[in-house]
Amino acid sequence: FNTYWNYIHQYCEAIGVGITGGHTGSIEGQNSTIAGGGTMLLTAPLENILLSAQARAGDVIVVTKTCAISSSAILSMSFPETVKDKLGKETYHNACELFYQTSSLNEALIASATQDGAVSAMHDVTEGGVLGAVYEMAVASGNGVEINYAAIPISYTVGEVCGLFELDPRFTVGAGSMIIAINDTQAENLIERLKSNHIEAVIIGKFTAKEKGYKIVEEGLSTDLPYYATDAYWNAFFSSQKKGWK
Repeated sequence: FNTYWNYIHQYCEAIGVGITGGHTGSIEGQNSTIAGGGTMLLTAPLENILLSAQARAGDVIVVTKTCAISSSAILSMSFPETVKDKLGKETYHNACELFYQTSSLNEALIASATQDGAVSAMHDVTEGGVLGAVYEMAVASGNGVEINYAAIPISYTVGEVCGLFELDPRFTVGAGSMIIAINDTQAENLIERLKSNHIEAVIIGKFTAKEKGYKIVEEGLSTDLPYYATDAYWNAFFSSQKKGWK
């Protein structure tokens, strides 16, 4: 615990975060050295806080990195023998390396430095994946959304791992990616600044008027964007355990 806490303290000092309290919990079936999780509370000037509810109709949607970062990494690290056997050692290694991309702090700092209020909202990707996060932003802000299916970033490694575990990476827990709503005139500039800091980013769609609904466009065909209350990652993890995957 002391080792974890020292690293947490050092990192929080570096980014200007103050720890005010905490508690310890446990999770059934959790076999790592981390017993529980954490909750962060914020104090900051209200005008500087970028909430999901502040996304504007007309803003384009920028996504960083790739879908399903954390789920691909954790599944590979949890079932190493199976992943190496079925996908090869190189894919296994690359998937494990994704674990070190599960923070979206750097892109948040870069995006928040954008001038003239061009960035209206940000949402880190968690359960529900990239498209779940976009859907939640649209609902919170009272907007519609239109997503370009072909633009959604799915790396080769993520595609291979999610295919093995029968997951759709677009809707799978993906800590490490950030969804950024930004004025379309500033989007390319933001993407270039992100790339100059070794963070890939692409535009996958835009927020629209609420009455246009939540849509995803694939090969010219517009259909309703689905939303799943439960992330399929959990079923994939536990079913793999039951199958005896190692």
